[in-house]
Amino acid sequence: MPAYAIAHLQDATPHPDIVEYVERIPATFEPYGGRFLVHFAQHEVKEGTWPGSVVLIGFPGIAEARAWWDSPAYQEIAPLRSRHIQGDIILVDGVPPGYDPANSAKAMREALSAE
Repeated sequence: MPAYAIAHLQDATPHPDIVEYVERIPATFEPYGGRFLVHFAQHEVKEGTWPGSVVLIGFPGIAEARAWWDSPAYQEIAPLRSRHIQGDIILVDGVPPGYDPANSAKAMREALSAE
């Protein structure tokens, strides 16, 4: 099942370290099957607030996403970003093939009726 690294980055002021980070990051995730799905894209807020930008990297699975994050190659360049950009980063599983949200709704309905 696919997995994703999602970053909500704020206050991204241009800096030479950030340029280096952007140049080097693909080489850190490509060995794990990762690829940019969203990067340097404009976004449109429909509800709530969302200051900053979003980055979405797709992976074949959560094991690959974790292996990328923990890899020496990524950990070597991570400070180039973290010293200059505040943000939140998560790793999350996607849904499996054939996912049906009706099953989730059914489980929620059953949990509510058990209360």
